[in-house]
Amino acid sequence: QVQLVESGGGLVQAGGSLRLSCSCAASRRGSCSYAMAWFRRAPGKERDFVAGSNWDGGQTYYADSVKGRFTISRDNAKNTVYLQMNSLKFEDTAVYYCAANAGYYVGRLSSSYDYWGQGTQVTVSS
Repeated sequence: QVQLVESGGGLVQAGGSLRLSCSCAASRRGSCSYAMAWFRRAPGKERDFVAGSNWDGGQTYYADSVKGRFTISRDNAKNTVYLQMNSLKFEDTAVYYCAANAGYYVGRLSSSYDYWGQGTQVTVSS
């Protein structure tokens, strides 16, 4: 079993920055070293892929809407994945979710992931 807990959300002005963290806890050793990703759900919209990382952070993927502004990284020694968000825009307002895949595939669909956190709210004021 894998448990994911997000933190770091909050209220920020447009143009500002936030860093989200996702802490992973697993009953089986090594289970946190999977492909992991960040998704977000804006009010009234579907949950969308934001960024993903392979098991060691050597390969990262981004949605076009955040490319160049957001950076996903991970520290496997701490079982933590981060999402650094810079130059935030009003349209980045959403609940952000951390997801883990019980494998090595970094997908862009929600169905690719087996474990989910509860989400953290990010609100960008214009």
